[in-house]
Amino acid sequence: QVQLVESGGGLVQAGGSLRLSCAASGRTFSSSAMGWFRQAPGKEREFVAAISGSGGSTSYADSVKGRFSISRDKAENTVYLQMNSLKPEDTAVYYCAADSALAYNAYVRRVAALYDYWGQGTQVTVSS
Repeated sequence: QVQLVESGGGLVQAGGSLRLSCAASGRTFSSSAMGWFRQAPGKEREFVAAISGSGGSTSYADSVKGRFSISRDKAENTVYLQMNSLKPEDTAVYYCAADSALAYNAYVRRVAALYDYWGQGTQVTVSS
């Protein structure tokens, strides 16, 4: 059974930091593009960040650029999202996703519907 399991969410004050992890099991995604998305109550799921299968390319939503950083450990089959200078508007459920159709290259995609494996999500709450 293929699983993506997020961890690292929680409650933090504005200006603080969190590091989210996404561990894959059941198959390797070490060469697949991976992404982070988030969904706040009453809003649509939105793109946050993505990293290519090669690890050489990243993409960020404008709202998090300069504050968030995506990385991956291929040996551990894990993707990370370092979140710094958190704001109350970053409050959401954060989801990890794999774009298995985009592998072994430097491309990333920002459209949630193109990702075919999803984690269950982890809650991030930023208090003001």
